[in-house]
Amino acid sequence: MNAKDLTGGQELLCIRTEKVYDWIINEANFTDTVDTVIITPNICANIESVSCTVVPDPTTPFVEVSREDVQVVVDGALLTLQEVVIQKNFDLTITVDFTTGVTVTSPIQDVTRFERVILCAPEGTEIDVQYTDIDCFVTSFDCTPTDGPVTDVEVAFAVCQSIQVLFPVTLELIADFCQPRDILPTVCPTPFMPAQCPVLFPNGNGDNGTDD
Repeated sequence: MNAKDLTGGQELLCIRTEKVYDWIINEANFTDTVDTVIITPNICANIESVSCTVVPDPTTPFVEVSREDVQVVVDGALLTLQEVVIQKNFDLTITVDFTTGVTVTSPIQDVTRFERVILCAPEGTEIDVQYTDIDCFVTSFDCTPTDGPVTDVEVAFAVCQSIQVLFPVTLELIADFCQPRDILPTVCPTPFMPAQCPVLFPNGNGDNGTDD
């Protein structure tokens, strides 16, 4: 490619980016029993609700555990793809609300989930997982019938995720330079005069400085 191919404000550029070898979006549903102990200040009969919140682990949201070649037939063609095992890590918090207005929250609980997916992920590529939506709800729990703890909290998880296979590449392309957008017009307000209170003042009883 040479300069004669360029027109206007175009320029021949080399850009470093990532090539996507494969991309899937799927939903993973699973349950887990958390052996957490929440010391409650009330008896079990006073429990109004038990709920949960879940977020990806802020430091290690996922880890690629293994990758193996597998033979898969797609549209009659035999392909060599990769079976990838991914470990997903979440932080879970359990909250217990009581009818007395008291709320007790558990320490953060580590939840780990392993998932196996078939991808086009040849050697040298990297796996990237982005959680597009994640939710949880408590399906059951145990509570001693005294001032005891809440234990064995069973939680159902629903995770929507985007899984991509990436490899860094450098591309040569012709592109136009981006231009800034126009400034939004601002309209100056018209002069504004507050309304008077003529019943109160002025009421027309003055002599305007003249003699009768």
